[in-house]
Amino acid sequence: MQASENSNDDFLFIDDSDEDEILAQGGNETWQVLIVDDDPEIHSVTQLALSDLVVLGRHLEYVHAYSGSEACKLIEENPEIVLVLLDVVMETDDAGLNVVKHIRENLNRQDIRIVLRTGQPGYAPEESVIKEYDINDYKTKTELTRRKLVTTVFAAIRSYQQIATVNENRAGLESIVAGSTELSSQHSISAFCASVLEQLKNLVTDGASSVFCARGQGIIDNVDDLSFYVLAQNGHETALVNQKLEQLKSEQANKFVKTCFLQQQHQIADEHLSLYIAKGDYRAVIFVELATPLSETQTQLLHVFLSGVSVGYENVHLFQKLSNAAYKDWLTNLPNRLEFLRLLDDFSQQNGEQLVAALIDINHFSDINDALGQDIGNQLLTAVAKRMLEIGSICKFARVGADVFGIIGPVSIVTPENLMGLFHHPFSAGEQHLPINACFGFCTKEHAENSGVKVLNQINIALNLAKKNRLEHFAFYNPEMEDQMQWRLGMIRQLRNDFATNCLELWYQPQLSLASGKVIGAEALLRWRTADGNYVSPAVFIPLAEYSGLIIEIGDWVIKQACQQIQRLENTFGDISISVNVSIPQFRRDDFVDTVIGSIKAHQIDPSKLELEITENILMDDPQLVVDALIKLKSEGISIALDDFGTGYSSLSYLQKLPLDRLKVDRAFVTNIAEEGQSVIAETIINLGKKMELKVIAEGIEELKQQERLLELGCDEVQGFYYAKPMPEKDFIEFLNANH
Repeated sequence: MQASENSNDDFLFIDDSDEDEILAQGGNETWQVLIVDDDPEIHSVTQLALSDLVVLGRHLEYVHAYSGSEACKLIEENPEIVLVLLDVVMETDDAGLNVVKHIRENLNRQDIRIVLRTGQPGYAPEESVIKEYDINDYKTKTELTRRKLVTTVFAAIRSYQQIATVNENRAGLESIVAGSTELSSQHSISAFCASVLEQLKNLVTDGASSVFCARGQGIIDNVDDLSFYVLAQNGHETALVNQKLEQLKSEQANKFVKTCFLQQQHQIADEHLSLYIAKGDYRAVIFVELATPLSETQTQLLHVFLSGVSVGYENVHLFQKLSNAAYKDWLTNLPNRLEFLRLLDDFSQQNGEQLVAALIDINHFSDINDALGQDIGNQLLTAVAKRMLEIGSICKFARVGADVFGIIGPVSIVTPENLMGLFHHPFSAGEQHLPINACFGFCTKEHAENSGVKVLNQINIALNLAKKNRLEHFAFYNPEMEDQMQWRLGMIRQLRNDFATNCLELWYQPQLSLASGKVIGAEALLRWRTADGNYVSPAVFIPLAEYSGLIIEIGDWVIKQACQQIQRLENTFGDISISVNVSIPQFRRDDFVDTVIGSIKAHQIDPSKLELEITENILMDDPQLVVDALIKLKSEGISIALDDFGTGYSSLSYLQKLPLDRLKVDRAFVTNIAEEGQSVIAETIINLGKKMELKVIAEGIEELKQQERLLELGCDEVQGFYYAKPMPEKDFIEFLNANH
C-alpha cells in the first residue's frame, strides 16, 4: 500500500496539537519507537509529526522496518523498543498481525505497546483476532491527525513506563493483561462495564463495591436525558443497572461522580475512588467504595488498567454502533432480519419452552407507498412497530423485510387473535389514519427445525399459504406444507424441462353447429405427456405454470401452435376456427397484444379464425387492462369469447364494454339442463347473448337430452364428450373429414 495511492495519509501532516506541555525539553535518554510500514513516505510523515516530542522526559528514537519480516528481526535485535506503530497490510494482508503474533507469542514481549494503523479500513481486525492478540490500539490513518498521533504515542509510552514501573508486582501485571483480553472480548456496553468492575475488584481489594456510570442519552435504550445512569454494579442490587444513579440512595456517590465528570480527572481518597474514563467522545465515571486504602503499587496498577479501560470503552461503543448498523433496523429501531435469525437460532435451541415464532406481512403496503409517498409509508411502519410492542415486554420483535415484522413469544400471547387485534383500528401516519390488515405465518416450537434460517423458511411457508387463504389470513406451519412445497417445486422443474424438450402438446375438442351438426371449430387444449408416457392433468399443471411464470412462455407457444394449425387447415377446411385460452399474466405483458398480432401476420392467416377465450375471473383481477387489450385485438379482426360465463362475479357493465363475439355457457349450467326447472340460468345466458348479438356456445354436452333442450332454448353451438373428446391433431383431422 503506497501513500500516493491513498490521499488520506496526508492527514498526518495536519498540525492540530495544542498539547504543548508534552513538548517540554527532555534529557538524554530516549524511547525507542519502531515504525513498520511498506511505504517510506509514512515513515517520513510520522517522524515529522512526532519531531521534538518529549514523553515523560525523554525524546523519541526511531527504528524503521518496511515489512513484517524485517520488523520481527528488528524487535529481536532491539530489546529497548517500547512502542511499535504497525501497518496492518504490507507484503501480505495479515503481515501486521503476524508481527503482533511474533511479538506476543514467540518473543513473549508483553510490555511492548502496539498501535495498529491502516489506510484500508476493510482490513480491521476481527473480534477473534483482537481476542487472540494483545493489540493496544487500532487507528485508521485518516484518524491520525498530528494531535491524535501525538496523544496516541504519548498514551502508549506512558502505558509502557507504568507497566515497567510495577513489573515487580507480577501477579498484578498478569491480572491486567488477562483483564484486557477479557475486556476486549466484550462487545456490548453492559457486558464490558460489568467486566471492568469485576477486574477492578480483583485489582484493588475484594471488599470494594462499585458502580460504572455515564450519561444515559444515546447509551440506554429509550433514555433521552443527561442524568447519570448506572451501566454496571458490583456489590449492590442487580436492579440498579440501567437506573438513574440517584436510585443508589448515596449522596456521596452522586456528589463525587458529578465532580469527577466535571473536573475530568481521577479523585483518589482512602475511602473511595472516582475514576474518570474518557476516550474520543465517550466519557464515564467509576465510583468505588474502598474497604482499605490503596497501596502505591495498587495505584500504579490502577492507572495502567484505566488506560486500557478508556480505549476499551471507546471501542465497545464503536462495536455497539457497528452492531446496531448490522443488526438493528434504522427506521423502527427494532432488530433487523440478521438479528431475527439469531433470535430464531436461540428459539430453535431452547427446550421445553412453550414458544411460537411468527411473521406479520402488511397487505398492499406498496399501494400506500405509491399513493401517499414513502414518508407516510415509513411513519406507518413506525406506528405498526410501536403498536406491536404493546403485546408484551417478554416477546421479541424484529423488522424482517420492507413490510414484514417478526415476533417470538409465548404461545399464550403470540396468537392469531392477538396479532389480528393489532390491526382492528387504523394507524396514524402524519395526518393520515390508515386502516390496514395483514397476513400471519406461525411456527410452534414443536415443529421448529434446529437453525434460525430453517425456522424462518418454515414460517415463510406458512405465511405464503396464509396469503392464498381467502377465509383465514393466518396459517401454522406443519411438515406436510413443506412436502407440498417440495412437490410443487419438483413439478415446476419437471414442467420447465419437459416444455423445453417439446413434451407439451395441443389437443383439440371439436365445436359443432347445433343447427347443421357440422364442425365449425375447435378448442385447443394443452396436454402434458411426461417422459414415462403418462399425462399430467391440466388442473394440476396449469396453476403451477401460472405460479412459476412459465405460463407466459407456454401461452406464446400455444398461440403460435394454434396459428400453425389454422394455416394447415385453411386449404381443406377454410372455415374452421381455433379457440385458445389466455390468462391474466399474459395480459399483464406490455407486448402481449403485439405478440398475438405478430404471430397471425407471420403465419398469414385470417385473424377471425383465431379466437381468444377469457374467463370472468380475469375481469375480476384487472378489468380495464383486459378491456383495453381486447379492444386492440378485436380491431385486428381477432375473435373474442367469454368462457365460463355466469360462474364469476364480473359486473354486467364490463360485459357491455367487452368486444365479444361469443358467450360460452359453463358445463355447470348444462349438466342438469334437461331436468325441470334447471335450465333458467342457461336460458338467461342464451337470451342475453341474442340481445347482444353474440353467438352462444354450450360446453360439457354428454347426453342427447341436453342437446335437445339447448336446441329448444336457441343455443347456437356446442362441444362436449357427446360429440367428441379432446384429441391429438391427427385424430382431429380424421374427425373433420368425417363431420365437416
